[in-house]
Amino acid sequence: MNVVAEDTKTPARSGKRKKGSFWRELPVLVVVALLLALAIKTFVVQAFYIPSGSMENTLLLNDRVLVNKLVYHTRDVERGDVIVFSGVDSWKGEVDVPPPSNPVAGFFRWVGTAFGVVPGEKDYIKRVIGVGGDTVKCCDDQGRVTVNGVPLKEDAYLYPGNAPSDKTFEVKVEPGRLWVMGDHRQISYDSRMHQGDKGDGAIPVDTVVGRAFVIVWPLSRAGTLPIPDTFVQPALKAAAALGGATPLAAGFAGAVPLLWWRRRLLTRPYHDRRRGLAAPVSFVDR
Repeated sequence: MNVVAEDTKTPARSGKRKKGSFWRELPVLVVVALLLALAIKTFVVQAFYIPSGSMENTLLLNDRVLVNKLVYHTRDVERGDVIVFSGVDSWKGEVDVPPPSNPVAGFFRWVGTAFGVVPGEKDYIKRVIGVGGDTVKCCDDQGRVTVNGVPLKEDAYLYPGNAPSDKTFEVKVEPGRLWVMGDHRQISYDSRMHQGDKGDGAIPVDTVVGRAFVIVWPLSRAGTLPIPDTFVQPALKAAAALGGATPLAAGFAGAVPLLWWRRRLLTRPYHDRRRGLAAPVSFVDR
């Protein structure tokens, strides 16, 4: 009987030890989970909160998107990409975010921003219209934005009733910069509003955080953010290829006459080349 009594008490004590062990390990598990989440957020993918209507109806107020931070390590930023970039020390925020009242509130603000629960103070989300080397202009005779002379068909993503732009502009985008605009053109605080800045309003590529590729919240709006068809039209790609080939073509155009002249010079007799005569010199035996 004594043995049976001891056997029935042992599992109970073991259960208490397991419960105690779980509660002691829980803080460690929470810290490890947070560190892993922050590592993923820092280097791979991050959630962002949409604080304004500047990208309507593509993105609505309070939407959450995931931003791929690795994609631009494998390819360049492309026209039509929806990107998140930092406006620190340059652009004024579209939404006024009051500073935290104390360090604890500041910590929770930082965590909330990191996980896309609250908006970042200086994070912007816009659509790339022009990349380095492009000439972006508005508007043509039909009121359209053009890139390298090719008109964009923006009905698929522009906010209903918006004109492509209520401001006229023509900008040659410098290498290493991007011309960005919101899809809700009437209220978007974008490159058009910064034409007096360095780069004529185009942002530096190195301020880009990543590409927004999917809406994850609310679930009713979950979906991807592909590049619109107008940015892959053959005419736009051909214009870009021609623009990129212009310096090379100019180089060939200048090199061909030089090569021809050099070949002509080398095929002349020695005295002809030395004296610059038009006809060869005859040699007489002495």
